[in-house]
Amino acid sequence: MKPGVHEGTGFGSNQGLRLEGKIFAMVVRGALVAKLPRAQVDALVDAAQGTRFVVGGRQMKEWVVVPLARKRTWAKLVEDAYRFAQD
Repeated sequence: MKPGVHEGTGFGSNQGLRLEGKIFAMVVRGALVAKLPRAQVDALVDAAQGTRFVVGGRQMKEWVVVPLARKRTWAKLVEDAYRFAQD
């Protein structure tokens, strides 16, 4: 586990990772949801590697949903989200 990272819940009761109390990655209905820079989210969506995370009908610009079928990319995306959370 990285320094300052704690396991807990994401939004609601979803399993997630937090840095200094801020959620940066979680699993929602079997998919990874990660907070990343908007340009990276846009690139993942444009490449059909993920979709935008929607909360209450609102698309979150810095959150991407990456399905279980792309699980091999999750570790890198969680690392990217961790670095983004440090800023």
